[in-house]
Amino acid sequence: MAEETKKVEAAVVPPPEPEKDIAEEKVVVPPPAEEKPDDSKALVVTEKAEPAEKGGSHERDAFLARLETEKRISLIKAWEESEKAKAENKAAKNLSTISSWENSKKASIEAEIKKIEEDLEKKKAAYAEKLKNKIALLHKQAEEKRAMTEAKKGEDLLKAEETAAKYRATGLAPKTVFSRAVGCFGA
Repeated sequence: MAEETKKVEAAVVPPPEPEKDIAEEKVVVPPPAEEKPDDSKALVVTEKAEPAEKGGSHERDAFLARLETEKRISLIKAWEESEKAKAENKAAKNLSTISSWENSKKASIEAEIKKIEEDLEKKKAAYAEKLKNKIALLHKQAEEKRAMTEAKKGEDLLKAEETAAKYRATGLAPKTVFSRAVGCFGA
């Protein structure tokens, strides 16, 4: 029975795996993330391959050179993304600074405009009041002149009536410019 167990164990042992060629080995590089890159060191994950006995050191050197190139390229790409992110952040900061500067200047100028408008409104109101007072003064002076003219007219009418009554009472004709003018022209 012991012999049968040994035979079964020998039959169950899997055959040895065929040797892998270095050219078949695949380098696993994670796909680039859509998020901002981390500034930490970039890592490249590779599967270790057992050195092949065929081909010798030439294939191994080629593999190591390719691995070194991929590592350098991934480091360069990470550095480039980092520099681009820095440039974008710097530009965004500058744009924000410019916007805040513009807004503060705008607010200052708008406040100045409002102040000037208020001053102009005050001056306009004061000047309008001054002109209204002038108009009222002119109206008062005109009323006074009208009253004086009416009074003079009343006096002149009264004088004319008194003089006419006197001429009627005495029977003399008044001396006027018309009578002299008529005499000059041969009446």
